[in-house]
Amino acid sequence: MREEYDFSNAAKNPYAPRLKKQITIRLDEESVNYFKSISETVGIPYQSLINLYLRDCAASQRKLNLKWK
Repeated sequence: MREEYDFSNAAKNPYAPRLKKQITIRLDEESVNYFKSISETVGIPYQSLINLYLRDCAASQRKLNLKWK
């Protein structure tokens, strides 16, 4: 391994805008368990599965039908 590296000609990561952003979100245990059980079945990590579901909702502009009592 070299002692020093020259990064003066390095290019920026072209995929950087598509990287995921880390956030903190509070989910109820029932919802997390639901996605964890599905993730075991399909072989996708549950956090990736939640991300895929939310991305699909955003792409199809799906809206919730909420009525407060």
